[in-house]
Amino acid sequence: MKLISWNVNGLRSVLRKNFLEYLASEDPDILCVQETKATPDDVEQLWPSTYTTHWDWAAKKGYSGTAIFSRKRPLNVTRGIGLPPHDSEGRVVTAEFADFFLVNVYVPNSQRELARLPYRLEWDRDFLKYLLGLQLRKPVVICGDLNVAHTEIDLANPKANVRNHGFTPEERAGFDALVKEGFIDTFREFERGGGHYTWWSPMSGARARNVGWRIDYFLVSASLRPRLRHAFIRPAITGSDHCPVGIELNP
Repeated sequence: MKLISWNVNGLRSVLRKNFLEYLASEDPDILCVQETKATPDDVEQLWPSTYTTHWDWAAKKGYSGTAIFSRKRPLNVTRGIGLPPHDSEGRVVTAEFADFFLVNVYVPNSQRELARLPYRLEWDRDFLKYLLGLQLRKPVVICGDLNVAHTEIDLANPKANVRNHGFTPEERAGFDALVKEGFIDTFREFERGGGHYTWWSPMSGARARNVGWRIDYFLVSASLRPRLRHAFIRPAITGSDHCPVGIELNP
């Protein structure tokens, strides 16, 4: 089973570029997208009929948004994490399958000057509680834009970014909490070195120079580790300031 996650930074925008071509060539069993900035009515008619589609969109038009596209119809799909303060921004859609929950997430950005860091830390705590509640029932796969580079090798210039949004000690501690609870960063199971990124600033030719950040992830419950066959990043796929990431799970 191949699962792909991609922050598309505007679904309507990437549809005018290479999205459908990429979907056809990658041929995932499940595709999760973040920052759709759209509702189903905006784009639904464009999807291949082989996928069922499940959305969570923001109350604010043209903002945030997540969606799951799956060849196999989930047993159940829920939007949000069950807490009204968090659930108006379209940040989480969860699909239940026979042997795991799939949680597609677009984690809040702390923003420049860390204006939203207090909210981000509240989110991290509540989201972890949500995941642990799911894990009491069956294993969990988490994917999406987590808006944090976990360690120094996950961004090109760590020393210069220690107090910048996406690399504060507080945000990194939020990721540490996921790991402490047994969730596995799948990419690091296969690649321990640096230079592997999923987001690049659109300014100063950062992508061409590979001056980036790894902020898009697949994490899995420890019980799924024996099924993890591969984890990968697709840096050659353009169309967004992020690139797709993925995993393959054995049956």
